[in-house]
Amino acid sequence: MKKTLILAAALSTAFTSAAVAQDLKVGVSWSNFQEERWKTDEAAIKAALATAGATYMSADAQASAAKQLSDVEALIAQGADALIILAMDKDAIGPAVDKADAEGIPVVGYDRLIEDPRAFYLTFDNKGVGRIIAEAVTGAQPEGNFAIIKGDKGDPNAGFLLEGMMEVIGDDVAAGKINIVGEAFSDGWKPDNAQKNMEQILTANNNQVDAVLAQNDGMAGGAIAALAAQGLDVPVGGQDGDHAALNRVARGTQTVSVWKNSRDLGAAAAKIAVALANGTAMEDIDGAVKWSGGENGVEMNAIFLDPTPITKDNISKAIDAGHIEQSKVCEGAMAGVAGC
Repeated sequence: MKKTLILAAALSTAFTSAAVAQDLKVGVSWSNFQEERWKTDEAAIKAALATAGATYMSADAQASAAKQLSDVEALIAQGADALIILAMDKDAIGPAVDKADAEGIPVVGYDRLIEDPRAFYLTFDNKGVGRIIAEAVTGAQPEGNFAIIKGDKGDPNAGFLLEGMMEVIGDDVAAGKINIVGEAFSDGWKPDNAQKNMEQILTANNNQVDAVLAQNDGMAGGAIAALAAQGLDVPVGGQDGDHAALNRVARGTQTVSVWKNSRDLGAAAAKIAVALANGTAMEDIDGAVKWSGGENGVEMNAIFLDPTPITKDNISKAIDAGHIEQSKVCEGAMAGVAGC
């Protein structure tokens, strides 16, 4: 949180004049704008660009890596001076970066890794998110049969989250205290695909599942639906701070939602894009660090923001921050929920 505040202050100081971004156009390529989470990100990006005097343009790839390539080409043709790309597929996005580079257009890899030194990487600490999910779930269920519902196979974040989870449960798995009875990727991070994966895991194990580590809230919801259909109520973790998930936390059907404050991430992306478009070198962006933790070990310039775990004990944080209304998060809440 301290790093996030320092970054926000530094970026705010650097962008106090709308004249800095006058006439700049920033194109945002969304992988799948249907997810609730991205609407919050977009609002923050728009607000920060408006404050800087820049113009927002966008395209929705609708979960198609091929469409995303044509989307980026279209944004470039429309005069984008900088691009913010939420990549659908880490490998397929390469030609888009090539095209941008050929046109001298800087790229911000938004929340998902584009492992290319020509892209600035901005995200939350996703290994840290994985650790938090596993810590919260094992705090409620320290042993037994665990299922892991992973995100899309083409998204590096699925791997980072799993690494973080295994840092917490790895020793217990090796010791036999925790038994991973099912582990599956869910195409497109879609809740219905997660639900199908969970149903298959339950069938294969005669419903003997004691806890679930899901890599986002939508998939946690899918897993919980599959569990509920079998009359099961076990600890389940997720991330994103989705409104439905926070209500599940208040009701007691989801153990934790790791909230990544999209307002901070969106605002930072917009300000970084404007700075890069104005000629600031990647390494000179306030808060940038050198990082090479991707699959191929490529050294990149990056910023990592800190996530916040939301449980029944601190839901008031999300309410106080204006992320969700009390009436919405607290509907049907069990007794003893902080803020309800």
